[in-house]
Amino acid sequence: MARARELPDLAPLIDHALLDPHRGRQAVITCCDEARHFGFAGVCVASRWVGVARERLPLGDRLQLISVVGFPFGAVPSAIKRAEAEAAAAAGADELDVVPDFGALADGDSSRVLDDLAAITELGLPVKVIVEAGRLDPQALELLVEVSIDAGVRWLKSGSGFGPPVTPAQVGRLRQLARGRAAVKASGGIADLEQALALVEAGATRLGTSRGVALMQALRRPTASRGESRSSSGGISRDEAEGPDDASSDGLG
Repeated sequence: MARARELPDLAPLIDHALLDPHRGRQAVITCCDEARHFGFAGVCVASRWVGVARERLPLGDRLQLISVVGFPFGAVPSAIKRAEAEAAAAAGADELDVVPDFGALADGDSSRVLDDLAAITELGLPVKVIVEAGRLDPQALELLVEVSIDAGVRWLKSGSGFGPPVTPAQVGRLRQLARGRAAVKASGGIADLEQALALVEAGATRLGTSRGVALMQALRRPTASRGESRSSSGGISRDEAEGPDDASSDGLG
């Protein structure tokens, strides 16, 4: 009998997202506490809430505080986007997830897209560009990746959540386009454990999702028929892990 494949440790890959505009201060605090409890990579919030999250997360902690900028559509003047990024940085953000100027991209104005992003990368924080890989045609996606990397972006984030769910094929395509010059964050509609694992296997090194807690619960829950099979590192074999009870889309982030 073939040995079951060991599951990866998902926690250090997850950016725990709270981007629902109808949630308030207490939800942000809870999100931060959950991220610290499970050892997630980061907490991703709207710029409005960066200060609240920074108060909850110790400076110098491994967990990264991420602010979205121009979210969710990027359809604001570059000066406003830059001002939002500056405000997030001043409030304590460690990283910025930025929506580019898709209107300029549609018009073929690559210089404007470049300037829009470069004005933010020059602040010095790591920047992820939200490329909406599920909506752009292949030529536009390739152009956006090249322009983003030229602007100093370090990560390609597959989507905002306002579009189709991210797929392993999209992650693979982004890795191919990046050619090792930027990492890939899979985000948008990550509904269950099997999908998350497939995205990691395709090459995503971050997962942006509001369902981080549910993913961890699924990762740690053995099937009733096979019992628990843990490796020396505490993992559960892949064919013994269940998905979360609610497999609906995470919607945002």
